[in-house]
Amino acid sequence: MIGVPNDALQSLNDQGAANTWVRNNIQNYPDVSFRYIAVGNEVDPNNGNSQYVNFVLQAMRNVQNAINAAGLQNQIKVSTATYTGLLGVSFPPSDGAFKDNVRGFIQPIIGFLTENNSPMLANIYPFFSDPNSNLPYALFTAPGTVVTDNNNGLQYSNLFDAILDAHYAAQARLGGGNVEIVVSESGWPTAGKDVATTENARTYNNNLIRHVRGTTGTPAKPGRSIETYLFAMFDENRKPGEESEKHFGIFSPNQQPKYPLSFN
Repeated sequence: MIGVPNDALQSLNDQGAANTWVRNNIQNYPDVSFRYIAVGNEVDPNNGNSQYVNFVLQAMRNVQNAINAAGLQNQIKVSTATYTGLLGVSFPPSDGAFKDNVRGFIQPIIGFLTENNSPMLANIYPFFSDPNSNLPYALFTAPGTVVTDNNNGLQYSNLFDAILDAHYAAQARLGGGNVEIVVSESGWPTAGKDVATTENARTYNNNLIRHVRGTTGTPAKPGRSIETYLFAMFDENRKPGEESEKHFGIFSPNQQPKYPLSFN
């Protein structure tokens, strides 16, 4: 997966610039197997990057045109990375809905994804959803059902599934019921907050791998694996913001692993 930085979105509203971007970043690397292009990351009408909202969809269209012209449309899917902050309702999962002032931004994107048979990319982080209230629920270690969706009787034993199903419900309300979601980021930090420990990060990431590699799916989307990408390979020790944001790496900046991780 390769990302178009948010500050490059406006430039890619020009088709020629999009063609150049695809040539420089995709076509010039024929030995790299690209799967997705994330055109923008967590662009949100309600936060500090709202200035990019009007550029996302056209940039996606132009990048898609460039991918088509290069004959790569069957190999690479064009999407954008969203996140749970766009949801106004996330519980119960079946009531999942985008915020009122997000719908005008996200609905045309959902239409684009439908037309091009591309997935939505979503960054799913139980860590940012108040894990202090029920840490086992966030870490996939709860012994059984923690919450039940009273609208449909579906039972949830982990927060990851509940958040993901809320995203699916929100999409369905805007005509995206058939748009698959790929989890473009998920992870757990090792420092910066009380629950941000090495042991919790090891537990979360190992349990996440086992969960998404299985065939249980989510309660609302059963019977299939969930394509998921871990965040992040390395700590970002120079990243601004909250201290925990600097410590999501599986490896320290000196390239030493922080904890054992199994993909078996």
